[in-house]
Amino acid sequence: MTDFKWSELDDRAVKMAKVLSADAVEKAGSGHPGSPISLAPIAYTLYQHFIKHDPNDPKWAGRDRFILSGGHASLTEYVQLFFSGYGLTLDDLKKFRTAGTRTPGHPEYGLTPGIEMTTGPLGQGLASAVGFAYGQRFQRGLLDPDAPAGTSPFDHKVWVICGEGDVEEGVSSEASSLAGNQELGNLTVIFDANHIQIEGDTKLAFGEDILKRYEAYGWYTDEFSFIQPDGTYKEDTEGFAKVLEKAEAVTDRPKFIKVDSLIAWPTPGKTNDPSSHGSKLGSEAVAGLKKVLGYDPDKSFEVDEEALAHAREVAQRGLDAHAQWDEKFEAWRNANPDKAALYDRIREGKLPEEFDKAIDELVDKFETGSKVATRKASGAVINAIAAVMPELWGGSADLGGSNNTNIKGAASFIPAKDATVQWPDANEYGRQLHFGVREFAMGAITNGILLGSDTRPFNGTFFQFSDYERPAVRLAALMEIPNLYIWTHDSVALGEDGPTHQPIEHLAAVRGIPQLEVVRPADEYETAEAYRYFFEKDNTFPTALILTRQGVPTLEETKAKARDGVRRGAYVLVDTDGEPDVLIMGTGSEVQHAVAAAKSLADEGVKARVISVPSMEWFEEQPEEYREEILPADVKARVSVEAGIAMPWYKYLGTYGKPVSIESFGLQGDGDENMRDLGITAEHVEDAAKASIAAVQAAK
Repeated sequence: MTDFKWSELDDRAVKMAKVLSADAVEKAGSGHPGSPISLAPIAYTLYQHFIKHDPNDPKWAGRDRFILSGGHASLTEYVQLFFSGYGLTLDDLKKFRTAGTRTPGHPEYGLTPGIEMTTGPLGQGLASAVGFAYGQRFQRGLLDPDAPAGTSPFDHKVWVICGEGDVEEGVSSEASSLAGNQELGNLTVIFDANHIQIEGDTKLAFGEDILKRYEAYGWYTDEFSFIQPDGTYKEDTEGFAKVLEKAEAVTDRPKFIKVDSLIAWPTPGKTNDPSSHGSKLGSEAVAGLKKVLGYDPDKSFEVDEEALAHAREVAQRGLDAHAQWDEKFEAWRNANPDKAALYDRIREGKLPEEFDKAIDELVDKFETGSKVATRKASGAVINAIAAVMPELWGGSADLGGSNNTNIKGAASFIPAKDATVQWPDANEYGRQLHFGVREFAMGAITNGILLGSDTRPFNGTFFQFSDYERPAVRLAALMEIPNLYIWTHDSVALGEDGPTHQPIEHLAAVRGIPQLEVVRPADEYETAEAYRYFFEKDNTFPTALILTRQGVPTLEETKAKARDGVRRGAYVLVDTDGEPDVLIMGTGSEVQHAVAAAKSLADEGVKARVISVPSMEWFEEQPEEYREEILPADVKARVSVEAGIAMPWYKYLGTYGKPVSIESFGLQGDGDENMRDLGITAEHVEDAAKASIAAVQAAK
């Protein structure tokens, strides 16, 4: 932080922030003006004195990270980015919530300089901030583990502003519990306690002592109030800064600072009123606010140039901090050439030279004809590439052994004092993550790791419970970040756990998320190639690997074709002489049934082409010529086979195609019995193929 000095120009800058926020919402005709108005002094204090940042280089590696968890209050951040010199202009504020804007209603990652992540779905900003803190600590451990605390170029802080809605959402509780357990001293959360949400006073639904709750999580807590004992209101930034300074001295716990405020203060008729939370203030209230703050009520977007120039002095302080960091970084680089080479590689997103070799050596050990669960194959690949990718780390939501997401020999990412009998090797820089039964937080935290570091995390759970993780998955897809989801126990074939654990609609549901790439490999070979392509591909979309609990045959056909075929999303596994009579498409554990059916059909003189479709998304990325080569339009008889609802397949089945699918919930009982009882067999594929051929012939 800087030496705290507060002047009349700072007062004027805060007043300008309030007025610009009110004007922006009023011009847009919608938005959330109340919080940006009352948060203005808090955000200004953070940007001017506490957050280490360089507006001339928004992606500077040494910067602190700031996350506005309550993304509806986006103007809080936009105004400070405008003040600080990030390239946002007054015109950008005027275009708030309009088409093509750089100032959308909620902050969007990659759109606006200085925005660290997309926020809006409440709770996820705070939860992902925990991931930012995870990522900082792990990357420091990779690159500079022995430096005294606070001296490494890889030491930075994570700052969050959140509100009642954020801490009401369960994901923030999940992640905050983990943050306390991890003793993340680099994380500070400012909780704006204005006691207002859309339906009114928060006591309708939120009554606990939030500080005691966070204290129970293991956080350092403190409170400061702008509401004075006599009922008056004073935006005491000096007092607020002292509270932050005191918290800064705490390095062994995350910090949660509650600030009592009045929403929209000092807007006449709207202060402490729920209407200021989710709608524009109205011209009368905006004019009243301007009068109170000394602005002309007849002018909009009025800029106090002297106050703005004063606020923009923070850019020079950022340059100075950056220069000091550069000196420290160069000293580290010169002293650690091997670590520097690793840093350069992961910073550029490049794979190690040994990456392909690690997978190839593993693939050479596969045996066709054996039966291996794809979750087991996945675990083998993780461990093969982990040996050459120190930046790879991850874990599961209390299912590491079942998901096969454990990295052999890896220390657990947890303070050493919390090592257990089962996990005796633990330290703050370990690469084995343990999320407990917290799927949503797991997804949000790994999003934060990706956004806040140069490392590559993965996470796992049963496919059924991807439902709990889904909002974080959707946000990863929206932000276009390469999170890796390892979802196992992918069908009714998991067996005796029963219908509550057996996915049915889940493949269709996750395929419905734009920019999420879903991969369901058929066997060991396809699993290995799915990993290879995930790390090699140019785009940064997240990917879900959908894996079996049960053993599936390692196919002779995939051995020769998977390396090129998997990355294309769909490929011909078994072909015919001449034009096929029917196309049989399958994924995952059902590809074996497609192959078996094709052989039986051949014995009856029916020519069936088998197409493995590990990823519809990767297939759709292929040129039209390739897609036509694999699925020729002239072949109208088609069958899909997949142990889930058929919905995603109709775009390939056409008018006469027949799905072999499951359109009901699962069953109790043995997995093989479930598959037979629900019609996922080679015989059913044969019947469907004949029915589709007959339908085509009948239509001629």
